[in-house]
Amino acid sequence: MIKQKLVLIGNGMAGIRCIEEILKINPRGFDITVFGSEPHPNYNRILLSKVLQGDTTIDDITLNDWNWYKTNNIQLCVGEEVIKIDKENQVVYSNKNRSVSYDKLIIATGSIPFILPIPGANKKGVTAFRDIKDCETMLDYSENHKKAVVIGGGLLGLEAARGLLNLGMQVDVVHIGDYLMEKQLDKTAGTLLQKNLEKQGMNFLLKKQTVEIIGEDSVEGIRFSDGSEVKTDLVVMAVGIKPNALLAEKNGIRMNRGILVNDYLETDTPNIYAVGECAEHRKVVYGLVAPLYEQGKVLAKRICGISTDGYQGSVLSTQLKVSGVDVFSAGQFREDNETKSYQVYDEWNNSYKKILIRDEKIVGAVLFGNTSEGNKLLRYINQEANFSEYTNQFTVSDADSKENFAAIMADDELICGCNGVTKEEVVKAISSKGLKTVEEIKGCTNASRSCGGCKPLVSDLLAHTLGDEFDQSEQKQAICTCTTLSRDEVVQEIKDKQLTHLREVMSVLGWKDEEGCSKCRPALNYYLGMVHPEKYVDERESRYVNERLHANIQKDGTYSVVPRMYGGVTNAAELRKIANVADKYAVPLIKITGGQRVDLLGIKKEDLPKMWEDLDMPSGYAYGKSTRTVKTCVGENFCRFGTQDSIGMGIALEKKFERLNTPHKVKMAVSACPRNCAESGIKDLGVVGVEGSWELYIGGNGGTHLRAGDLLIKVKTKEEVLEFTGAYLQYYRETANYLERTSEWVERIGLNHIQSILKNKSYRNELNERIEQALSGVKDPWKEAIESKTIQKELYSNVLVPVDTK
Repeated sequence: MIKQKLVLIGNGMAGIRCIEEILKINPRGFDITVFGSEPHPNYNRILLSKVLQGDTTIDDITLNDWNWYKTNNIQLCVGEEVIKIDKENQVVYSNKNRSVSYDKLIIATGSIPFILPIPGANKKGVTAFRDIKDCETMLDYSENHKKAVVIGGGLLGLEAARGLLNLGMQVDVVHIGDYLMEKQLDKTAGTLLQKNLEKQGMNFLLKKQTVEIIGEDSVEGIRFSDGSEVKTDLVVMAVGIKPNALLAEKNGIRMNRGILVNDYLETDTPNIYAVGECAEHRKVVYGLVAPLYEQGKVLAKRICGISTDGYQGSVLSTQLKVSGVDVFSAGQFREDNETKSYQVYDEWNNSYKKILIRDEKIVGAVLFGNTSEGNKLLRYINQEANFSEYTNQFTVSDADSKENFAAIMADDELICGCNGVTKEEVVKAISSKGLKTVEEIKGCTNASRSCGGCKPLVSDLLAHTLGDEFDQSEQKQAICTCTTLSRDEVVQEIKDKQLTHLREVMSVLGWKDEEGCSKCRPALNYYLGMVHPEKYVDERESRYVNERLHANIQKDGTYSVVPRMYGGVTNAAELRKIANVADKYAVPLIKITGGQRVDLLGIKKEDLPKMWEDLDMPSGYAYGKSTRTVKTCVGENFCRFGTQDSIGMGIALEKKFERLNTPHKVKMAVSACPRNCAESGIKDLGVVGVEGSWELYIGGNGGTHLRAGDLLIKVKTKEEVLEFTGAYLQYYRETANYLERTSEWVERIGLNHIQSILKNKSYRNELNERIEQALSGVKDPWKEAIESKTIQKELYSNVLVPVDTK
């Protein structure tokens, strides 16, 4: 069979989803070439805000990795743009002098951010928030600047603002409207959202029109139409998008706002199609992913010659989590003279619901705080259901209502709007592949892969489809996409089968990718070391680059070196060593850290081994997933308020648990009195001296998700502090997920449960025995690395595991 030549211009979510659908229908029917302007494989643009916020990595939001293109024989041309279309001879030409002929051509160039046409918009420090490069620009700026302004109070602007807050910047959000997200929410919901975000630290300047960006070469501030100004170092424009249709326009393809297409996504030129944000269908340009995926399915059928009714347009719905706040809207959400509204505002639970009715039919809805009814309301809107159908649901129990809704959904209704997955696809996957969990469904169908808002519905559908076979206890979260096994299952298999090497784990437990990924390799390395503390040989190449080089990589590629100072206490000899090393290696910046250590910044990678030799001091582990510093106040020996020897206790804790590998970084502090000068109340473990006793606090976090520690116990002696600390750390080591901070762990398993374990003398002794076993095998990996010359090899090796963003 002669294959047709298919060319896709645009490597984004809509175009690649269309290719995926084509491959499902006719996997061998086309020679496929894809042009992408970015130097990356296809990724989930929706989740860029999570990368900016530090919750995930670029690898984690990749939808189709390099191997996917190779497996499907797709020629991927990254960093390359098509600049000309020869419609008569059916050939495209790129900016790298490449020419490719086609039988079918899909234009999926997406959209481009709208940049306000105002003076100063081209200054250094002005960026959009649309792609990975924009994300990297903001990350870079946050390293050396403190003030940011986001122009635009829509979804993208608010997500950018949340990310910048997480990066430690002060953020003003400028919005021309009188409330936030006016394209998705009504005024009540928008105002509620603003109040919630103000509590998170955002500052809002509403009803402000930006007319100029101030500064010489770089941004220094912005000016508004009313003459007022605000100072800033960074301006993020998130005021909207417009179809990226310039290529079509230059090559004579009919367009209006976007590339004009019919119900089959055909342009006015034979064999040329358009899909996604660049396409205009029935006078509408869609910017949400669900309609674009619907378009992709229709176009795939058309190209493959399968009969289809065509694309009929979409009822727009938005179900989102904006900076941790759930919102939903669908259809018409603003009242007019022909509508009536049903509204419920629950101030206690911070939730709001409004349903709009016209001629007794539901035409729109807005939800804030509690969005569990979102899919149900969208179904009512699509079916033009009578409002009485909604009110009748309250006559049955919640359980019956949930089960009935999953059962009565039509096969073609969307379960996952972000990834365009229908009920039929989920049910078929469950039945044909024997899926038992939500995680397995996610891996197989992509449902719940993006925002996760549809997980409850996926779970309900799973329960309905399996019936009596559904086992709630089986529901779990896989440690990564390489496996369906959860953390607990992996650890148990390591114990039961006595697995002792990474590749052995992957082979025996049936890893999909025999090399593993950036998520599972560090996790497996930790779990193996935790289960086999005496005989497991740490696999350094599976650690993050910071841990492998024993220094924190900086944005310019240099490194930060932090020698250990027990309890924050030093002496003249140590300070002289540091001063001498700083002179010898021309250290650009010396800084006192929040953990009471000296940080030497700007170190070249090749200088690290010799520098540590010259220092001849242990590493402060500022990079490790391990116990780190123990911050102390001056204590009773010097402070007139101190009731205990905080320095002595801090040094004892630090020396006792030095270099202990843990699921995530563990910070500790000891304060000599309840004034908490060492910030003991917001540490993973905080010790506070009171008259004649010590209080132990756990699960605190002073980062972006501020959490006060919970009081674990009150003890009298130093020995008891060490005993309970050891048991606490070991229980955390044995039960936490890799990269789960103690603050998250405590909330997940509960303070009462932890107390019941640690207050049991027998359990406590067992935990301390195991941590002593783990500590007995702890060596200084940096000295080991230098002595064995592995660090020299590391300096010239490829980075196998990406830089940790946590």
